Amino acid sequence: MYRPIRSILSGALLFFFVICPVFMSGSNKENYISFKSRTPLILYNSPANTVVKSAQDLICEEAAFLYDSLRLQKLGLRKEALEYALKGYKKLVKNEVLPNDSVLSICDFSQSSRKKRLYVIDLAHKKILINTYVAHGKRSGKEFAWSFSNKPESYKSSLGFYITRNTYQGANGLSLNIDGLEQGINDKAFERRIVIHSSTYVGKRWLKENEFSGRSLGCPAVPVNELDQVIYTIKDGSCLFIYHPARSYLTRSNILNG
Repeated sequence: MYRPIRSILSGALLFFFVICPVFMSGSNKENYISFKSRTPLILYNSPANTVVKSAQDLICEEAAFLYDSLRLQKLGLRKEALEYALKGYKKLVKNEVLPNDSVLSICDFSQSSRKKRLYVIDLAHKKILINTYVAHGKRSGKEFAWSFSNKPESYKSSLGFYITRNTYQGANGLSLNIDGLEQGINDKAFERRIVIHSSTYVGKRWLKENEFSGRSLGCPAVPVNELDQVIYTIKDGSCLFIYHPARSYLTRSNILNG
């Protein structure tokens, strides 16, 4: 008489504690999808519709906003140059390397020297402060730079991240010291006397009579009439990034890949 009742109770308990949770877990499984990408987890069907993004995603989004809002494509700057510059800049800020972290300067040496390829960006107020001409080293190339070096007396430009230092009066007048921050890539900049100075071989007047800008001994030289503005805007601890899509740099940079 009691055996049928025990059987019924056993079956009910089996369904409630074993089978039912399996069905429930299967129905909830669709709410969670994990991706093997830069975005580690996306949560669907939740009230907040939460999306977890990587640091790289956030940098790309910030770069895209600046690139569009400041119309940098129209000014000739490569988008990837801005992305790399922001990535390195943020790492230097995090490591408390930059006393002046409101300004970011980019030399885009992927462009012709006939172009205004120096960009000084006010990141605090989201605006372009300066867009002007800048020279590359005489042995880095003619109209376009393509070869780079960290060696003394190579007369070539060095790529990568720099920090601006103090001003001084030298053979080229008012000049600005810069320190290379990447070992084996640009860390001999001070030894080579790579500085920001002015020259008559850079700018509109020169280009009226010449096919492309004159070249330096490795310094990022700027037009005479804009030197003061450039130097006093970026001096004393801001970030300068000299860019070119050379794999020999992009794959070796500890700032970009560390």
